Amino acid sequence: MELHQLRYLVAVADRGSFTAAAAELNVSQSGVSAQIAKLERELGHRLFDRSGRTVTPTAAGAAVLRHARAVQGSVQAIATTADELSGLVRGHVRLGTVIGCTIPGYLRGFADFRLAHPEVSVAVTEANSDEMIADLARGRLDVAIVAHADPLPPTITHTTLIREPLAAVVPTDHPWAGRDRIALARLAEVTVLSLPDGTGVRAALAATAVAERATVTPAVAAYSPETVLALTELGGGVGLLTASMAGGRDGLVAIPIAQSRPTVLSLACRADPSAAARAMVAVLTERLRPTAGSR
Repeated sequence: MELHQLRYLVAVADRGSFTAAAAELNVSQSGVSAQIAKLERELGHRLFDRSGRTVTPTAAGAAVLRHARAVQGSVQAIATTADELSGLVRGHVRLGTVIGCTIPGYLRGFADFRLAHPEVSVAVTEANSDEMIADLARGRLDVAIVAHADPLPPTITHTTLIREPLAAVVPTDHPWAGRDRIALARLAEVTVLSLPDGTGVRAALAATAVAERATVTPAVAAYSPETVLALTELGGGVGLLTASMAGGRDGLVAIPIAQSRPTVLSLACRADPSAAARAMVAVLTERLRPTAGSR
C-alpha cells in the first residue's frame, strides 16, 4: 500500500469517476484504474461499485475511505508542521470565489498574497456558493468567498464581510423607484431577474418566501450580477439582488425587500488549514475589511 494509492482512492470517491479523478490528479485514467485495482487486490476487497453511471464506494470501500482521508490529513499536517518550524510558507492553496467576483479588495489581496508568498501555488475556482461550501467541508477547497443565508457548517471557520437584505433593483423611472421598501409578494406580479439556485441570493429568497408565505420564481437566472443589472436597465424585468451588487449603478435604484432574510458574504476556510491557507486568509481579510461581525 502506497500513499499515492490512497490519494487516488479519495479522488475517485469524491469525483465519482476514474476519468474525473485522473483529470484532478493530472495523471492518466488508466494509471488511476490500475492503482485502484492493485489496492483492491492487496486488501482483498472490491472498493468501488463500477456498475452504474457513477462510481460509488462499496461498504468495504467506505470503511477504508475513512482511514484514507485520515492518512491524507496526517501527511498534510506533517508537511505543514515542518514548514512552520522552518518559518516557511509554501505549498498549494485551492481558492474558490463566487462567479464573477468583483468585491473591492479581492483582486488586490490576491495579488498581495502572490507577491508575499511566491513559493505558494494557487488554483482558483469560480462556482456557486452551495458547491463551494460543500467542497470546504469535504476538504476539496482551502479558502473560499461564499454567499449564504443559513449558518455555515461548524467545521468551517469564517469572517463575515457583508450582511444585507435582498433588494428589488429597478430603473429610476420605474413606479417602485421612490419606495423605501417593497413586500416580497409584489415580485410575483412582475418578471424577476436573479441569480441561480445555489447562490446566497436564492437561499435568502427561499427563506424569505417561506416566512412571508409568498411564491416568487425568477424568470431569468444569470450567473453574473452584471447580466441581471444590464437586463434590468434594458427593461427586461425587476432585478433581485442586494444593494451592494447594484453598486450605485447610474440609472438603477435598489429597494430593500421588507422582512428579507439577509444574505451573507463570508471569507471561509476549511478545518485544519495549512500554513499557506492561513496566510491567504490573513491577507484577504486585511484587504476585504469586514463590515460586520466575525466568527
